[in-house]
Amino acid sequence: MDAIQQHMLDTYRAARLGEPAPPPPGRHDRRTLRDLYRHWLTHPPVRDKELRDKQLRDKPVRGPGPGPGKSRPSGV
Repeated sequence: MDAIQQHMLDTYRAARLGEPAPPPPGRHDRRTLRDLYRHWLTHPPVRDKELRDKQLRDKPVRGPGPGPGKSRPSGV
Protein backbone atom coordinates (compact mmCIF):
# COMPACT_ATOMS: atom_id res chain seq x y z
CA MET A 1 0.00 0.00 0.00
CA ASP A 2 1.47 3.37 -0.94
CA ALA A 3 1.06 6.68 0.89
CA ILE A 4 -1.91 7.86 -1.18
CA GLN A 5 -3.85 4.64 -0.61
CA GLN A 6 -3.12 4.79 3.12
CA HIS A 7 -4.29 8.42 3.20
CA MET A 8 -7.52 7.50 1.41
CA LEU A 9 -8.15 4.68 3.89
CA ASP A 10 -7.41 6.96 6.87
CA THR A 11 -9.69 9.68 5.46
CA TYR A 12 -12.52 7.17 4.99
CA ARG A 13 -12.04 5.81 8.51
CA ALA A 14 -11.99 9.34 9.99
CA ALA A 15 -15.19 10.25 8.13
CA ARG A 16 -16.96 7.13 9.43
CA LEU A 17 -15.87 7.87 13.01
CA GLY A 18 -16.67 11.59 12.77
CA GLU A 19 -13.04 12.59 13.32
CA PRO A 20 -11.06 15.24 11.43
CA ALA A 21 -9.32 14.06 8.28
CA PRO A 22 -5.56 13.43 8.49
CA PRO A 23 -3.18 15.78 6.65
CA PRO A 24 -2.24 14.70 3.13
CA PRO A 25 1.04 12.81 2.71
CA GLY A 26 4.09 15.00 2.23
CA ARG A 27 2.54 18.02 3.90
CA HIS A 28 5.27 18.38 6.52
CA ASP A 29 8.22 17.15 4.42
CA ARG A 30 9.73 20.59 3.86
CA ARG A 31 9.57 21.51 7.55
CA THR A 32 11.04 18.13 8.56
CA LEU A 33 13.96 18.50 6.15
CA ARG A 34 14.57 22.06 7.35
CA ASP A 35 14.60 20.88 10.99
CA LEU A 36 17.01 18.05 10.15
CA TYR A 37 19.30 20.48 8.33
CA ARG A 38 19.29 22.91 11.26
CA HIS A 39 20.05 20.06 13.65
CA TRP A 40 22.93 18.97 11.43
CA LEU A 41 24.31 22.54 11.42
CA THR A 42 24.21 22.79 15.22
CA HIS A 43 25.27 19.18 15.90
CA PRO A 44 27.73 18.22 13.13
CA PRO A 45 28.64 14.54 12.83
CA VAL A 46 31.82 13.46 14.61
CA ARG A 47 34.50 12.50 12.11
CA ASP A 48 37.25 11.40 14.51
CA LYS A 49 36.76 7.71 15.35
CA GLU A 50 38.46 7.98 18.76
CA LEU A 51 36.33 10.96 19.79
CA ARG A 52 33.16 9.21 18.58
CA ASP A 53 34.05 6.10 20.57
CA LYS A 54 34.72 8.24 23.65
CA GLN A 55 31.32 9.94 23.28
CA LEU A 56 29.63 6.55 23.05
CA ARG A 57 31.48 5.31 26.16
CA ASP A 58 30.61 8.46 28.14
CA LYS A 59 26.95 8.38 27.13
CA PRO A 60 24.75 7.52 30.11
CA VAL A 61 23.28 4.06 29.85
CA ARG A 62 19.91 3.05 31.21
CA GLY A 63 20.20 1.02 34.37
CA PRO A 64 19.89 -2.75 34.35
CA GLY A 65 16.35 -3.88 33.88
CA PRO A 66 14.74 -7.13 34.88
CA GLY A 67 16.24 -10.28 33.44
CA PRO A 68 14.88 -12.06 30.39
CA GLY A 69 11.32 -13.22 30.81
CA LYS A 70 10.69 -10.92 33.76
CA SER A 71 8.67 -7.75 33.67
CA ARG A 72 8.29 -4.77 35.93
CA PRO A 73 4.93 -3.80 37.39
CA SER A 74 3.35 -0.88 35.57
CA GLY A 75 4.03 2.55 37.02
CA VAL A 76 7.42 1.55 38.43
